[in-house]
Amino acid sequence: MRLTAFTDLSLRIVMRLAVVDGEALTTRSVAGMLAVPYTHAAKAVARLSEMGLVEARRGRGGGLRLTPEGRTATVGAIVRALEGGGDVVACEDDPPCPLRAACRLRGELRRAQEAFFAALDEVTVESLVAGPTGPVLVALRPPEGPQGGV
Repeated sequence: MRLTAFTDLSLRIVMRLAVVDGEALTTRSVAGMLAVPYTHAAKAVARLSEMGLVEARRGRGGGLRLTPEGRTATVGAIVRALEGGGDVVACEDDPPCPLRAACRLRGELRRAQEAFFAALDEVTVESLVAGPTGPVLVALRPPEGPQGGV
């Protein structure tokens, strides 16, 4: 199963925020660190905030912080929330698949998708940022230049 670019970016943002040690990061600085457009990072941060995984504060003393729920969240739960529970194949598209009434493929792919999520349910954000990943995440720096904004 291939994740959307949005889910991939959201997971990388959560991972980067999980290794913050007293440093206030903005959406713009995280976008720079991860080499993605600010607008994409802003959309991901907004969704992660809605999910209760990231806290975004504006103004002095503001920035992005991973919530306790974000730190202990499983990757499976995050991916399910971001990807949705849709089918891997589009049997009901227009035009619908003529095999849909008798096809077993859809069920087998759904079973494989659940196995994929079940494997990710065993992985927490905290475990993702253990060595050797954590030090690499900490070493990421935004490009030089103005970094304003949440």
